[in-house]
Amino acid sequence: MAKKTWKPPLYVGIDLGGTLIKAGLVDDTGQPLLEEAVSVPTEAARGADIALENMARAAEEAVRRAGVTWDDVRAVGLGSPGTMDIPAGMLLDPVNLKGPGWQNFPIRDRLAERLNKKVAFQNDANAAAYAEYWVGVGRDVHSLVLFTLGTGIGCGIVVEDMIIEGRHSHGAECGHIVICMRQEGYPLPRRCGCGRYGCLEAYASATALEKRAQEGLDAGVQTRLREVWDSTPEEDKARVIDELAKGGDEFCHRLMRETAYYLAVGATNLMHTIDPDIVVFTGGMTRSGPEFLEWIRADIRKLAFPTPAENTAVVYGILGTNAGYIGAAGWARRQCEHGLL
Repeated sequence: MAKKTWKPPLYVGIDLGGTLIKAGLVDDTGQPLLEEAVSVPTEAARGADIALENMARAAEEAVRRAGVTWDDVRAVGLGSPGTMDIPAGMLLDPVNLKGPGWQNFPIRDRLAERLNKKVAFQNDANAAAYAEYWVGVGRDVHSLVLFTLGTGIGCGIVVEDMIIEGRHSHGAECGHIVICMRQEGYPLPRRCGCGRYGCLEAYASATALEKRAQEGLDAGVQTRLREVWDSTPEEDKARVIDELAKGGDEFCHRLMRETAYYLAVGATNLMHTIDPDIVVFTGGMTRSGPEFLEWIRADIRKLAFPTPAENTAVVYGILGTNAGYIGAAGWARRQCEHGLL
């Protein structure tokens, strides 16, 4: 059901994921018009053209459900994963989007042609960061760093209303900052899904948490996790580790505590680089709750310089899974306001 009141103009936001596409509308103040975003399968394996049509259908359905028309929509924002050329509006080689046509895919211009609307293109984690900066937990600050915690680790950085995209559209890829170096005579650092060694993502993502748990089980560690591990679906393994940690399982508690430490290392690196007002954590692993966040804060206080450790807020995001489409829409609004779209 549409909101009863909204402030024009309206913006459509699309959050393209490897599995699902989410689309929704926001007004000029960032207020969503729908109680729930439209969600449809991406069908990435069927190819880029099929997924593009699914994005367009999701956007059209969002407009229909909101009870407005496309004449009310000023522009569309698209947030996408994968390596990209943001100024060119092109996906280069998206790891999470496998199928025909995805490499060097001019996604922005193709979507603009399909919807007959101007489209602003952005990295998905950057879009989520912009959402929290614009209308979320960071709406009253000047600078923000956001980590998305899930299968991998994404990051977005916003400073004075500007997303830090970098010269080659690879800015804020902080899941791949190196926190452990390869040294001769020492065991290899953990290998990341990107193929390199020592990345933050290889230590602190949900995938890494599960791998570390499996290594402990293989080594014969005593834990109640052994009783449920094989019967637990892959998508629930990180949650089960957290639940057992809260229930007093020593091994699972250590896994979670180590994960918090690795995230504190990543946050400290960004605090010493960007010096932001606020560091935000979002994503599935934040369901671990306030104790997990306090562990991160405690380790930051030990690792960071005293002034940023004292003055930088470290919090969970408040927009949840809607951050992607809200931020994409917000970025379209920002680009329109600055005459860039």
